[in-house]
Amino acid sequence: MALRTIRTMGDPVLEKRAKEVTEMTERLKTLIGDMLETMYEENGVGLAAPQVGVLKRIVVIDVSEERNEPHVLINPVITETEGEQTGYEGCLSVPGKVGMVTRPERVVCRALDENMQEVTLEGTELLGRAIAHELDHLEGRLYVSLVEGELVDADSTEPDEEEVEE
Repeated sequence: MALRTIRTMGDPVLEKRAKEVTEMTERLKTLIGDMLETMYEENGVGLAAPQVGVLKRIVVIDVSEERNEPHVLINPVITETEGEQTGYEGCLSVPGKVGMVTRPERVVCRALDENMQEVTLEGTELLGRAIAHELDHLEGRLYVSLVEGELVDADSTEPDEEEVEE
């Protein structure tokens, strides 16, 4: 496995719709492993293939604190949403910035796993947000188009030491 270069906002590949995966190949297995390694190295919770310059409908997500519960989603489709949540969202393709975004509170997604077996993934809170965010990448959309207000420096959203209650 190897680390991949993450494409950043302004790169035209991030504005293109990714293509369906029709069969699992050794090359795609390597891509998935590289995507997971890159996501973990960059401290992300999700990564879509277009973010590493590959226009395939593949995303990886891991919102676990231990970083040991990866989800591989191939050709994912959101089949159900419910409620809404608003909070700061960031992206490895928009480094150092975050913005306030409203997403569904609960998201259900149907996809294929790395063995091309059908899976269903249901997520709420951060997992729900990550599913919706990563699937937007497959359509050529960055979260910045959904930001309410302006992008801010990621560091400015953390509470100051004197604001933290003991």
